[in-house]
Amino acid sequence: MKRHLLLILITILVSIGSINTYANEKKPNIVVILADDLGYGDLGFTGSKEIKTPNIDALANNGVSFKNAYVTHPYCGPSRVGLLTGRYQARFGMENNVSYMPQDKYMGLPLSEKTLANRLQDVGYQTAVFGKWHLGGAPHFQPNNRGFDYFYGFLDGGHNYMPDQVTVGGDGYSLPLMRNNQVAEFDEYLTTALSRDAVKYIHRQQQESPFFMYLSYNAPHTPLQAPAEYIEKYKHIEDEERRIYAAMIDVMDEGIGMVIDALKETAQLDNTLIIFLSDNGGVFPESWQPNSDWADNSPFRRGKVALLEGGIHVPFIAHWPGVIPKGEEFTGLISSLDIAATSVALAGADNKKLDGVNLLPFLQGTKQGSPHQALFWRLEEAPNIYAVRTVDYKYMNQPLPNVGRSFFDMKADPYEQYNLVDTLPAEQAKLAKLWNEWNKHNTNNVLQQSWEYKAQIDKFFEQLNKQNIEQAKQTPNYVIK
Repeated sequence: MKRHLLLILITILVSIGSINTYANEKKPNIVVILADDLGYGDLGFTGSKEIKTPNIDALANNGVSFKNAYVTHPYCGPSRVGLLTGRYQARFGMENNVSYMPQDKYMGLPLSEKTLANRLQDVGYQTAVFGKWHLGGAPHFQPNNRGFDYFYGFLDGGHNYMPDQVTVGGDGYSLPLMRNNQVAEFDEYLTTALSRDAVKYIHRQQQESPFFMYLSYNAPHTPLQAPAEYIEKYKHIEDEERRIYAAMIDVMDEGIGMVIDALKETAQLDNTLIIFLSDNGGVFPESWQPNSDWADNSPFRRGKVALLEGGIHVPFIAHWPGVIPKGEEFTGLISSLDIAATSVALAGADNKKLDGVNLLPFLQGTKQGSPHQALFWRLEEAPNIYAVRTVDYKYMNQPLPNVGRSFFDMKADPYEQYNLVDTLPAEQAKLAKLWNEWNKHNTNNVLQQSWEYKAQIDKFFEQLNKQNIEQAKQTPNYVIK
């Protein structure tokens, strides 16, 4: 009997050892592809008949598309912070777009926060970011000091797409690109340049060393610019701005196809988890940008900056051949926070303080139901701009036309057509309680919004100039004898 038990124990230990060895040998590559200001309805797999996105559609058709996927904020900077840290950005007071100010040693993602790249570096991953950074311009905030071994892109919240618009000494949108901390070449349309450099990176990787790639496109964010031949492809679209926007998405989709082909050519596709999403909804003609109407966020209301679905409900795909299902739709609540939680679980990395959930068990069927029972939002601009979404309901407040305090039955009314505020007091109180409990663990914003920050800088220099003029007036001219 004892000998039998000993054999069983040895078998178990050998099996565990084999599993661990397999995990060490087979850690997957992780590729996160992020679009910028992409309209929900502007992809083939989400319903577009105007814009062609065959490569993104193929990822959806051969992977899982998420029907209730959200980002943590309705505009660029904070949304990217949530994704890259795996934490609600309100936890550490970063609910603003970072101003590009390399001289300011405080204007960036707080150094107290670990990025997903940091966590994966710690367990042997090679890490790379391509494109938009938007998390600080001072050297200690730059990608190479925040967990990335390799960087090709730009530090500001956007960039001109045409190489002939690069100006040394210009603003962040017109500066040369960077490769790590040096000036880099840029001689073709920006989206293609980013895709091409990502392809070169994939071909350089050694298969025994897994890699994490963050392909952070600024397309189709403004400025609206695209190669003439792609614009011509969409001449059937009458509105000129939407025509250019469509061309920008087309070039991005082509670049994603280049990346997928590189993974195939290097025999790495089957061991690579690819995630695609947008950082928030597409632009919407709000009062402060009344002409920004080129994106299509249908079937949802409004868009970027709104806490309605059009601002925070995004296209989201996970693709991993042979590991997750093919061509399925997942209806549970998920968040961009789950990218970090899933990635560190696959890599065996540190998962402390993360707010997301490992999605893999839900995708493989070992866990049932919704990964999240509730998701939360707040905007720093005012203390009463909030939203909470459960599986069944959504309660929010935002001072936008025909919005305000709103309560929606998300199962019966997923497109938020009927405001039920104060008609279901018990359910509304439950959501309010959930949000208040979540908000207890948050920190007020420690940085100014970009427009406030720039206004303060302008005011400072204006006052300094006035002081210098007054001082000059009061200082007598020097007289020689």
